[in-house]
Amino acid sequence: MSNSISVAANPAARSVDRPAIGSAGRLAGLDNLRAVAILAVMLYHLFHLLPPAFAVANKFGWMGVDLFFVLSGYLIGSQLLKPLQQGRGVALLDFYRRRAYRILPAYLAVLAIYALWPFWREQPGMSPLWEFLTFTENLFVDYTKNAAFSHVWSLCIEEHFYLLLPLMVLWLSRKPSARKTSAALAFFVVLGVAARSYALLHDLRPAGPHTDRYSVLYIERIYYPTWARLDGLLAGVALALMKIFRPAWWGAMARRANALLVAGSVLVGISIWLFYNRFGSDTGAAAASTVIGFPLLSLGLAFWVLAAADARCWFARCRVPGARLLAMLAFSLYLTHKEAAHLAHAWFPVATDPQRWSTVPIYAASCLAVAALLYYAVERPFLLLRDRREGGRHPSPDVEARVEPAL
Repeated sequence: MSNSISVAANPAARSVDRPAIGSAGRLAGLDNLRAVAILAVMLYHLFHLLPPAFAVANKFGWMGVDLFFVLSGYLIGSQLLKPLQQGRGVALLDFYRRRAYRILPAYLAVLAIYALWPFWREQPGMSPLWEFLTFTENLFVDYTKNAAFSHVWSLCIEEHFYLLLPLMVLWLSRKPSARKTSAALAFFVVLGVAARSYALLHDLRPAGPHTDRYSVLYIERIYYPTWARLDGLLAGVALALMKIFRPAWWGAMARRANALLVAGSVLVGISIWLFYNRFGSDTGAAAASTVIGFPLLSLGLAFWVLAAADARCWFARCRVPGARLLAMLAFSLYLTHKEAAHLAHAWFPVATDPQRWSTVPIYAASCLAVAALLYYAVERPFLLLRDRREGGRHPSPDVEARVEPAL
């Protein structure tokens, strides 16, 4: 966002950028990544209800949320920054209105069920309603008592991001400077490193690893707070900045999409090694993961996103069966999968015995059915209503639901 960073893209540079777009404007590579992300998150939350072979998801499935963060930073950042490249300003009210239509109807519908039907809850204790209505549950949760619907911690971070990013874009665009933009991104990365380092030294280490208290403090002080978990969103915004204001750089990297996919996989692999014992140690690799593991993981996932957005990457060309459906239902799945699995287990305890592989299709069908009901009864109608009020100036809801990674 500078005179040196906000110049219009030249046609020659833009010609090397070849997004992998399939039918109906679908970004196939991003569909695939979003499907991977929601499956990883679901397995992470439901591993204890599944056969022992799925236990590995307990250690690493949470990384799907970080993939969502990178996708959100990239796609939402692109929506905000593209008008600047075209010489237009940021339409704050339009942006917030679109976010409200996209997020609030489905979220409030599920929250109402939590409040009115306690049996729906996957855990008995639930944070006060005001924390969910103000999107501050990730900052004030008492995880030992109120674990129900706690997975909306990531949606809280997304909402904080939606609130602050447009304001940052407005501020940085007043006197555009590549240096100022880079400094702002670096500031928030350093803020996360500092916050996690402080929590490690002053909260986690006094509690001692291999204890329930250590795990709870890790969740409440490291994993949930917004200021400690911005790395993925920042990585996505950096991708958007490069694509819009440095298209030649983007094109040069996109030409090496398959190599980027491999490099990203190496970084993700290193992150997996660092995070392997995150609850069991406060020194060595585990301590390094707490301090620098999240930005390292986000960088690797950003390489995946860049690669998946270009047709030269084999992953972007793959038409994975079911990926389109999972991508479209991802937000509804995210909101309801724990509750749907809880109901299936409560109503069919024998059929959902964790030792039986027949459990897997039962949970899959339950989660998909509840998510589809929420999507077609609430989420999609409000997207259609929004687009009708805006005169059809935007993609259809199904396309948007697949390319907007709203958590």
